[in-house]
Amino acid sequence: MEVGILSKKVKWNAVEQGNICTPKGFSAGGVHCGIKRKRKDLGWIYSEVPATAAAVYTTNQFQAPPLKVSQESINTNGSLQGVIVNSGNANSCTGKEGLQNAYKMREIFAEKARIKEQDVAVVSTGVIGEQLPMNKIITGVESISSLVNCEDAPSFEEAIMTTDTFTKHICLQLEIENKVFTIAGAAKGSGMVHPNMATMLGFVTTDIHIQHDTLHQALREVTAETFNMITVDGDTSTNDMVLVMANGMAGNEQWTQNDDEYTLFKEGLHIVCQSLSQQIARDGEGATKLIEVQVNGAETAHDAQVIAKTIVGSSLVKTAVFGEDPNWGRIVSAVGYSGISIDTEKIKVMIGPILIVKDGMPVVFCEEEAKFYLKNEKIEIVVDLLAGSENGTAWGCDLSYDYVRINASYRT
Repeated sequence: MEVGILSKKVKWNAVEQGNICTPKGFSAGGVHCGIKRKRKDLGWIYSEVPATAAAVYTTNQFQAPPLKVSQESINTNGSLQGVIVNSGNANSCTGKEGLQNAYKMREIFAEKARIKEQDVAVVSTGVIGEQLPMNKIITGVESISSLVNCEDAPSFEEAIMTTDTFTKHICLQLEIENKVFTIAGAAKGSGMVHPNMATMLGFVTTDIHIQHDTLHQALREVTAETFNMITVDGDTSTNDMVLVMANGMAGNEQWTQNDDEYTLFKEGLHIVCQSLSQQIARDGEGATKLIEVQVNGAETAHDAQVIAKTIVGSSLVKTAVFGEDPNWGRIVSAVGYSGISIDTEKIKVMIGPILIVKDGMPVVFCEEEAKFYLKNEKIEIVVDLLAGSENGTAWGCDLSYDYVRINASYRT
């Protein structure tokens, strides 16, 4: 994506082998501590210096203790130097003992890293309603051989997974006046993904020096267009969040919202968060296809976003895509119950390159051609409301037999 405000030659480039350790000064890793039977279940991120931090959190009222502890850490002085994450146990709906355990996780990691407790964020994901096996977590933290210069991002990515089938990551770099700037991200998410402020785990690291309020503003704006525009199953988790750490080790002067570079930073953050969002949607529990819904011609961006997310969240649309059935009626039905006022006699709908509805009425199309298109791994649905100039895009996945199988046996 080119950025003309500074120079037409300045653009973010994907780093093929990059990860959350690629930005200067960041380390990460993961171990198996015994919460899960075999797979890694304890991960960490560490910055050589305190990093400006911002986060967005789940809006589920049963907000888990780790989120409360992380919010307290970030709110203390707007910075973090370390993150400790466990998977396999959400430490949610666990009362006072759960909160004490979250504080204990923060304490033991701070001791291991030799940093202040308030500079540590705590994150948990997994089964709800069970107390953490603290002895295993303490042993796991003690087993970490080195925090500094540990560039084992793949182990971190594995350690945060629950029902995910693949790790999720991205890394970008650009160069301005002989300085290299890096933004990278890792995420987990497969089920209970229907965010309203971020319902999954997302971690972004960058070596850019940026002011705290500016970082928070960028994250909130980007989240609204990326993580908040995906849905797997309509359920909002109790635990999850998106966290950004910016340690300033690229050596630039601090960027603020008044600087041209803010636009540049926000575009890079958007690319990272959108990529992670799409990877999460593609990895929905039991999913076989990624669905992208684009709504054009809306009166407001909000209208477009609501309609797009309503369509991609429809169980009937999801099952039709899984069954490779071009059932356009389910799409227009979702538009109709989205709560957004539209002119039903103007709407146009396309499945991939195939026009199926025009002026609110079905058009003749080749059923076999549409079925053949629906065999693709990525399905695009475009709705034009012909009412304005605003657009919105949402991402989701199909709903398969395996989704029921996975969730029917999640605790057993």
